[in-house]
Amino acid sequence: MAVSSIPAAWRRREVLAGLAALPAVARAGVIAPGPVQPSWPSLVEHYRYPDWFRDAKFGIWSHWGPQSVPEQGDWYGRFLYMQGHPMYCHHLATYGHPADTGMMDIQHRWTAARWDPEALMRRFVQAGAKYFVSLACHHDNLDCYDSAHHPWNAMRVGPKRDVVGTWAKTARAAGLRFGVSNHASHAWHWYQPAYAYDPEGPHKGERYDAYRLTKADGRGKWWEGLDPQDLYTGCHMVAPDGIDTVAAMDAWHEAHDGQWIETAPPGDARYAQRWLLRQTDLMAKYRPDFCYMDNYELPFGPIGLAAAADYYNRSIDWHGHVDVVLTAKQLKPHARFGLVQDVERGFSDRLWDEPWQTDTCIGDWFYNRARFTDRSYKSAEDVIQRLADVVSKNGNLLLSVPQRGDGTIDAEEERILDRLAAWMAVNGTAIFGSRPWRIYGEGPTKLATGMQNEGAFAGFTARDVRFTTKDGALYLFFLKAPRGPVRVGALGRQAGPARVARLMRLGGGPVAFRQTDTALEFDAGDDGGIVPVYRIEGASVAFSGRT
Repeated sequence: MAVSSIPAAWRRREVLAGLAALPAVARAGVIAPGPVQPSWPSLVEHYRYPDWFRDAKFGIWSHWGPQSVPEQGDWYGRFLYMQGHPMYCHHLATYGHPADTGMMDIQHRWTAARWDPEALMRRFVQAGAKYFVSLACHHDNLDCYDSAHHPWNAMRVGPKRDVVGTWAKTARAAGLRFGVSNHASHAWHWYQPAYAYDPEGPHKGERYDAYRLTKADGRGKWWEGLDPQDLYTGCHMVAPDGIDTVAAMDAWHEAHDGQWIETAPPGDARYAQRWLLRQTDLMAKYRPDFCYMDNYELPFGPIGLAAAADYYNRSIDWHGHVDVVLTAKQLKPHARFGLVQDVERGFSDRLWDEPWQTDTCIGDWFYNRARFTDRSYKSAEDVIQRLADVVSKNGNLLLSVPQRGDGTIDAEEERILDRLAAWMAVNGTAIFGSRPWRIYGEGPTKLATGMQNEGAFAGFTARDVRFTTKDGALYLFFLKAPRGPVRVGALGRQAGPARVARLMRLGGGPVAFRQTDTALEFDAGDDGGIVPVYRIEGASVAFSGRT
């Protein structure tokens, strides 16, 4: 989505409201005291990239919540309210019209009845994960934890258990660093279609459930005591009466609530203040090592900066220094070294000076049964190629493995994880604890840098290679397994590395080679493996990486 062009008057008003709110929030003891102040210069001054994150390289993400229940993929809680969308059609046929049955009812159906976190964690560890991330709250605005400041949470709705807390305990027992992801700052605009209506057909003009339901309507129902307006966030950008075609309604949503907005709802600074309370509560309760913000930089101006300062000050209290990772997207120069930059479903065409992360999924972010039936998941080879490419450029890969609403994963996902585990058992030493070399690699494939561009990627070739270094050795990855003789120009004597003394295929043995002025040459054979890795040792000068 494009960044919203919100009127400047809104921005000024909401920033001023946020600034006015901060002292009161701080006086209430919400923001942890410490040296880090809610400003970009202070974040940059105090932040250091943790060694554990630089060593970990690979994390697995449980991007799991009530939107997994319909098994239709991403953004179900928005699209079910958009007439003509496939998810609207599925919802109408499966659950009823959204004027009567909406996203709150899907949240009620999220029971997690077959969730076995220990068994899943064992698979994730075997697949190479060194950190694990639990979704804490998506745009559907259900807190998947024991939330002190938001009644729509997983202790009261859906599974009736602390999903984040259970994941935290399980991940740490398995020796992993633990993280959370927070997407709730966008709920207020993302949910506005729930206040709209069908522009055509037998229910034309009939407003959906969010528009008509109040707390009083819950008397005697499963949601008694809960206010639907706390979930759906209130009327902020409601489609006006009189829209009479699906195309016109879609255009209205795209122009208004369909933008990626980082400010508070117009005239409602309370939403941002409550978001801050929820965020600081999440940090205080679970002490995560990692927090993913689904934002371009930080949300809500000074409110977002206060959340970052709170997290860093808490880390200083927990560890004696800032030893956590806070990610955001599209960082501008003033923010570049105060957070870790995340590149969602995208590539980089360069070796970064600082650690960074890309996040992607083997399918859709939320479980989509069609990915299983049409066998359209990313393969284990796809994942390992991305991992090698990202690590060679000083990055980490966070991989989502989508779960069904009941908490299970399907047989194809199990097979992918098993193949990752088999590759990691042989080649993981070239990934974990490694550092980039002086160049990331070579090859004919040109990557388009940026977010959300995976769909246009045509694939790597056997001439695309990547490098990492560790303990004085250089590791060479072929992103596509070559056959027969190969030449690596970056390892020719004239290119400047140390003289190659030994070459060994991981999982194999020594390999005969010839180092000329222009290339390292050897026969790669044809073993049918995926992303083969070679260890290279120098005769005199170690292949040192970036510190």
